[in-house]
Amino acid sequence: MSIATMSDTDLQGDVLDELKWEPSVNAAHIGVSVKEGIVTLSGHVPSYMEKYAAERAAKRVHGVKAVANEIDVKLPGASQRTDEDIAAACVSALKAHIGVPHDKIKVTVSKGWVTLEGEVEWQYQRLAAEAAVRNLGGVVGLSNLTTIKPRVSPTELKSKIEDAFKRSAAVDASRITVEVEGRKVTLRGTVRSYAEKQEAERAAWAAPGVHSVENLISVEAW
Repeated sequence: MSIATMSDTDLQGDVLDELKWEPSVNAAHIGVSVKEGIVTLSGHVPSYMEKYAAERAAKRVHGVKAVANEIDVKLPGASQRTDEDIAAACVSALKAHIGVPHDKIKVTVSKGWVTLEGEVEWQYQRLAAEAAVRNLGGVVGLSNLTTIKPRVSPTELKSKIEDAFKRSAAVDASRITVEVEGRKVTLRGTVRSYAEKQEAERAAWAAPGVHSVENLISVEAW
């Protein structure tokens, strides 16, 4: 069924089915509502890992334009830890992860919510830091505020991203335009699925020195 003809009710059913299919998610605790292709997840889960997995599952569904994750994390008694314990576990996890420059990242924890700050050279290092602490016991939420150092000029950055799109089998480069202002990248155009939109954003983030990506690509059927 195309995005143009799929109703919100149909899309809601597909998202629910995908949540049930995902082994790391208990779909019985999650509510799904859809309005004009935008999916809102609600309910409660026992870990941040499951909340994150539910969001990823929803984003995989064809026809989804965006996901608002309003799921609450309610830790069972055995999983509750002090902020000090969580912070110590985060520091250890960052040190143990080969892709993380742990000496560049500062960790703070407040009521189970972890905040990462600092400056790294690559987007993959930001993502690796987030992955290292996301599944730790006691974590109820995560804010990744780490930033990326500039490495190339805006003109070089634009060229590198456009070349990456042309190489990608998952992205139709002819339908996407790239704008660069300083270290900020703005993507515009239309794609056939939310997955393609995400892949374009991932490719833009992979360029050296990108500080932020504004993804204004729309998902449309043709």
